[in-house]
Amino acid sequence: MITRLLVANRGEIARRIFRTCRALGIETVAVFSDADARAPHTAEADQAVRLSGVRPSDTYLAAGRVLEACRASGADAVHPGYGFLSENADFARAVLEAGLVWVGPPPEAIAAMGSKIGAKRLMAEAGVPVLPSLELQEAPGAGLPAGWDLPVLVKASAGGGGRGMRVVRAAEDLARE
Repeated sequence: MITRLLVANRGEIARRIFRTCRALGIETVAVFSDADARAPHTAEADQAVRLSGVRPSDTYLAAGRVLEACRASGADAVHPGYGFLSENADFARAVLEAGLVWVGPPPEAIAAMGSKIGAKRLMAEAGVPVLPSLELQEAPGAGLPAGWDLPVLVKASAGGGGRGMRVVRAAEDLARE
């Protein structure tokens, strides 16, 4: 049974998790950067642990510092929220190796979903309906395969948050994208 959950995230994501924890009778721990010291999520948690620094790479993305916050607060579980460390299989493994409960997908699932191309293939093999893919590295500059019409939405296989998405309206622009 989880008694104290640290949310390794901030903002509305953390606040929603805290609300659910309160309804379940689970104590909550917020982590916060110097820039977020007065953010609502820090006030709404039962405890708040400072991760000194301002940049996400020094705070919310610093897995070791988040695990230190777990020890300092007595948390017995970690919820990663969305983004930040939620897609980091090594962090999930470190949480489990520390003897804590990981509230999220197993590290193996996180690793499998780390490649957009590989994840899409895995889902197709499992029978999940997926949109067709156009993998340009297989035929650079070859234009569109038969049956494809323009415009197409091109999404990079790496990156996230909508970065790398472009609408291609002319076949000659495809290789550039």
